[in-house]
Amino acid sequence: MSVVTGQIVRVRSRQYLVEDVVAKPLVKEDTLVCLSCLEDDALGEQLEVLWEREVDAKVIGKTSWESIANRGFDNPRLFSAYLHTLRWNCVTSTDPKLFQAPYRAGIEVKAYQLEPLRKALLMPRVALFIADDVGLGKTIEAGLILREMLMRQKVRRVLISCPPSVVRWYFVILVP
Repeated sequence: MSVVTGQIVRVRSRQYLVEDVVAKPLVKEDTLVCLSCLEDDALGEQLEVLWEREVDAKVIGKTSWESIANRGFDNPRLFSAYLHTLRWNCVTSTDPKLFQAPYRAGIEVKAYQLEPLRKALLMPRVALFIADDVGLGKTIEAGLILREMLMRQKVRRVLISCPPSVVRWYFVILVP
């Protein structure tokens, strides 16, 4: 099966978007395919493969979407139960040593910025005063804690305080 730019393929047990296909100059040569990962933990990560040499490479066809469309909608109660199951499974386990927020941050997190997150996860009720030196990433530390607590569904309200001189640049986040 030939690969075309824009298709979604499964290679090395992951889903990728085909960004470019370099046609083989000679009949005996392999096709070079440039891919971009679609999975959460490696979103946008580039990969170049020789298509004919990949063992498990396959094009994900439209047939799966067509079968879903032909089947129709689920019963709302069944879909609600499924949705709640997904939400519960997405929550990190209760082990305070396991973090998810740094892997979803999309930034380079320094090791020392994880210490407030570790301390916050050990607290029964998170109340931290982050007062690091200028430029060490207080906002990143607070964001990691907030993201982790939101993913674990352990927070309903957040109060962010700052000096009066910067009040117009900051705001209070209320999470219902």
